[in-house]
Amino acid sequence: MKKRFISAIILSVSAVMFLSSCGTKVASNQNVKASKVSSIGDQYIKATDPSKSPDKAKQRTDTFVAAISEPGGVFLPYFYDNGWDGNATDPIFASLVGQDPKGNPIPDLAKSWNISSDNLTYTYHLREGLKFSDGSPLTADDVAFTLTILDDPAYSGYIDISTSFIKGSEAYKDGKSDSIEGIKVVDPLTIKITTEKVNPLNLTILGGQVLSKTYYGKDYKRGSLDYLKALYAAPLGAGPYKIDKYIPGQEVRYTANDNYYAGKPKIENLIYKVTSKDTNLQLFQTGETDEDGFTTDKDTVDELESFGFANVRISTVSDYGYIYFNNKKSYLKDKSVRQALTYGLDRQKIIDVKYKGYGQVANIPTSPLVWSYNEDGINKYKFDQSKAKKLLDAAGWKVGSDGIREKNGQKLRLSYLTTKSTDEIIPIAKEDYKAIGVDFEPEIMDFNTLVGKLNKGDYDLASVRTSGLVDPNDSVEEFSSKKTSENVSGYSDPVADKLISEGVSTVDIKKRKVIYQKLYKELTDNPPVILIDYRKSVKAWNSRIKGLDNNNFSGVSSTNLSKLKIEN
Repeated sequence: MKKRFISAIILSVSAVMFLSSCGTKVASNQNVKASKVSSIGDQYIKATDPSKSPDKAKQRTDTFVAAISEPGGVFLPYFYDNGWDGNATDPIFASLVGQDPKGNPIPDLAKSWNISSDNLTYTYHLREGLKFSDGSPLTADDVAFTLTILDDPAYSGYIDISTSFIKGSEAYKDGKSDSIEGIKVVDPLTIKITTEKVNPLNLTILGGQVLSKTYYGKDYKRGSLDYLKALYAAPLGAGPYKIDKYIPGQEVRYTANDNYYAGKPKIENLIYKVTSKDTNLQLFQTGETDEDGFTTDKDTVDELESFGFANVRISTVSDYGYIYFNNKKSYLKDKSVRQALTYGLDRQKIIDVKYKGYGQVANIPTSPLVWSYNEDGINKYKFDQSKAKKLLDAAGWKVGSDGIREKNGQKLRLSYLTTKSTDEIIPIAKEDYKAIGVDFEPEIMDFNTLVGKLNKGDYDLASVRTSGLVDPNDSVEEFSSKKTSENVSGYSDPVADKLISEGVSTVDIKKRKVIYQKLYKELTDNPPVILIDYRKSVKAWNSRIKGLDNNNFSGVSSTNLSKLKIEN
């Protein structure tokens, strides 16, 4: 699965997916110093006086305004790179199989499914009377078309359907067959998919969001998918909402889908409003927005609590922040250099400054909420500039007269891409790297430009976050050298390749845990990225919006939108 990038800015909480359950309230030390920050527990703070809801919000009796950051306008599942586009797309499209807040599969468009005893054949049974938002029927033919698009030789999006090993998919890609043997439409409500190898993720990969064959397939020809670009901003799906208007840089507007299988949503209008950490607190306080994510510090939590009308949830987020190495650059191919850059950066100080007790240093490439999480035996790369210097010396990078290391006439100057002018990493990294002889040069740009540079390999270092993680494969698949279009870091390690492949070759959780523990050790010794942080999110929503209270998702989603209602 191709990485869906999330910017390393302070996130709107509707951009990430899964949270842990709430816990008890823990006090924090506001006078933050490195390594002396108390860890804040998960907590849920209920509104104390809903009557204080601002008039502007009360006037919206049929509209819910949620926050989002930097969508790029590619509102078509399987084709976007920008994770914010995924959030903007989610209300429009429904999947065969959904996921509950813990990542467990639940029925969505498919009312049920059967998996053969050898875990190779998947049969999905669709609900009766399914329709797309334009009233056209949704049948097994649309599911077959969707999977065919993903198997098209021209497809290069974030889903790598080859890992599902659908029987006959390679023959279709190679032009040796006009259809995919393993995809059989049994009847309008039943589709059977036969695979050739086991993949524990196949239920949800094959049961993903469904595209209309009539709408998206009318101009389809194998090997040519460019025609779909004209439809990016005019999506048609079977989710609870349909798009009304997209205003770049401002908002995405939706109206309720009368044809949604679970019933028309109770709230007529949905707006995703673009906010930033500079304005979001004020917008929420004045009623311009109903839901947003906020800076993770106690002062902000206290202020949100003081509003009276806000429900506030502080929860561990199932993602992690990191800095890409461009492993294709000659000076970053040497793992000793990458190790030195990890040792030489005071990540704990970054966490303390950035999160003030609401985060912790990340040491393995998965979330603490994912079942494979285990740091036993892992090198945690404690801040050690002496060790960093020794590694760089041994790698042949000697300190020059200007204090910058050089090798074979080349200075060790590293560009760093970020979207934040106030990125907490910048001042700390500049100081830390200068101390070990590395020239750290930040470049600030908008998020979509950053994604473009990543995909072109036009960078040395780049700061991003993962999207929401459910399975351990979600965050490591891109490090396989076999995933040439997904592996934007250019990382290559035969041992890691083997373990990544083995991780999805069995459905046995115990076996998978052993495999991922070996993989995490390999990725620690030969790091593809600098792991930075795990974090907690601070989410708040106007208590007039009912239905978010007991939902452990970080934001609104297609699985809960139709259930929300407004009570002023």
